[in-house]
Amino acid sequence: MDKAIDVLQRTFGYSEFRAPQADVIDAVVAGSDVLVVMPTGGGKSLCYQIPSMLRPGVGLVVSPLIALMQDQVDALAQVGIKAAYLNSTQSASEQARVWSGIEAGTLSMLYIAPERLLQPDTLSRLSHNRIALIAIDEAHCVSQWGHDFRRDYLGLAPLADVFPGVPRIALTATATPRTRKDIVTNLKLRAVREWVAGFDRPNLTYRVHIKTDPRRQVSQFVARYRGQPGIIYALSRKKVESTAQWLVDSGVNALPYHAGLDTAVRAEHQKRFLREDDVVMCATIAFGMGIDKPDVRFVAHLDLPKSVEAYYQETGRAGRDGAPSEVLMVYGLQDVVRLRQMVDESDADEMHKRSERNKLDALLGWCETTECRRRGLLAYFGETMDGACGNCDVCLSPPPVYDGTVEAQKLLSAVYRTGQRFGAAHVIDVLLGRETDKVAQHGHNGLAVFGAGRDTDARQWRSVLRQLVGRGFVTADAARYGALVLSDTCRPLLRGETALTLRKDVRPAPGRRAAASFAGETLSDVDRALFEQLRETRAALARENGVPAYVIFHDTTLRQMALHKPASMDDLMAIGGVGATKRDRYGDAFLQVIVEAN
Repeated sequence: MDKAIDVLQRTFGYSEFRAPQADVIDAVVAGSDVLVVMPTGGGKSLCYQIPSMLRPGVGLVVSPLIALMQDQVDALAQVGIKAAYLNSTQSASEQARVWSGIEAGTLSMLYIAPERLLQPDTLSRLSHNRIALIAIDEAHCVSQWGHDFRRDYLGLAPLADVFPGVPRIALTATATPRTRKDIVTNLKLRAVREWVAGFDRPNLTYRVHIKTDPRRQVSQFVARYRGQPGIIYALSRKKVESTAQWLVDSGVNALPYHAGLDTAVRAEHQKRFLREDDVVMCATIAFGMGIDKPDVRFVAHLDLPKSVEAYYQETGRAGRDGAPSEVLMVYGLQDVVRLRQMVDESDADEMHKRSERNKLDALLGWCETTECRRRGLLAYFGETMDGACGNCDVCLSPPPVYDGTVEAQKLLSAVYRTGQRFGAAHVIDVLLGRETDKVAQHGHNGLAVFGAGRDTDARQWRSVLRQLVGRGFVTADAARYGALVLSDTCRPLLRGETALTLRKDVRPAPGRRAAASFAGETLSDVDRALFEQLRETRAALARENGVPAYVIFHDTTLRQMALHKPASMDDLMAIGGVGATKRDRYGDAFLQVIVEAN
């Protein structure tokens, strides 16, 4: 471990390991198979980068992210680590140079996609070289119960036989107990040691709002982060493109990203997002996995994601640097109907469809909660938290609650009396006593429940319905265009044998932008001016070296420089994130800015 700490300090510029990095590194260096579940921004990459430098041979990093391999290799080069990648974007001569480096033993790490690694020629050539370890990044992709299953990952199981004695480390930020078991089984990890570092991201503020006017809601949210990077997720390609264009028309540096765009366009947009400081990416879920940009200040969802796992993974792209960041989701019952329809129309077998429906129900229930969102999110992954977080919309502005038993009974009765054949809009029309053509056509104006809900407005009825769906009393049948169907669990409620507490929807007040503090340190106006000068210097160096700005130094490192004002190279080494290689390459430029500012 003395050698590991020396690498951490001199190469990466950090004074000490975070839990459980030291234990993981010790196990991998000793040759153990390991499973690591660590939140985004928690430092998973060091768990295989440092052992790759300490063990003889080249460390293989299996990653599905071909588009990001160049940036990952560039980032390692900035700290003095020799790394390379093999993928289909390279010419024959480029690939030959990589193989020469592997065979000469001059490379510490090799990034490779699973489909490339599993080619017989690749496995054969690698088997004749010394392999330090095999790191399987985004390991949840191997689980059919995970949120992003990749069939290519199933072929990774035989690696233990092809490379006997080589430790394998599986890493992910998102895995339920079931998914973790699947990872160990499907990868055939042997005598595996597991570390689950926790799922809490305390720097994130969680907000969930009912979808009323999505553009206005998101516009107000984005306006608080003008000039800072963020991601906006939408379910359809059409909505992604229209949202991006609308933001551009509003003066925001926004770009679209989805699988339907030309490959070159997607690559250019991703490059701009990584290398510019103010890009807002509007995207489907095709964007985001493996994005290492640390200073994403917000993530917004215009539609309900498919599961709690997907939501956690996507929101986890905000605030990787540990600074205060914010995530917003707007949703409605129509999102549930659409997602259910997508599940029902998929090619999956009935067992997997049932699993996907259960995941969607769990997410909807979390959206409708009246308790701390962070506690519910952590509980989903099997983690407990004492007390409330004080940093979610429920904690910051607790929703009013009321005894909703009678309202629930009225709505359930309306669903039953209308034959469980109609969607939310028609059932609510019946409750409100609206004489629509459809109500008259089916004779529903003669039902006992017709007009029984006039004392409650339509918006609150929609809220009651969402909460009943979220708690499993009602299902929106996507196969019948969202027809509401009662579940067996609603019988005690209808008979008055149980009471039901509901939340009363109120229009949320605009949230205030999170305070820009880092680990309790805030910048004065003078320090902030120096910080901006340091950012300008970093941007110029990034352009000169053809790398994203954060690869030079993270914002957190520049803030420490602005706050502590190092006056020498030795002082610089005391700043987190400044290793020996970066000190030698860039130290003079940043010290000059600091000296001139004083």
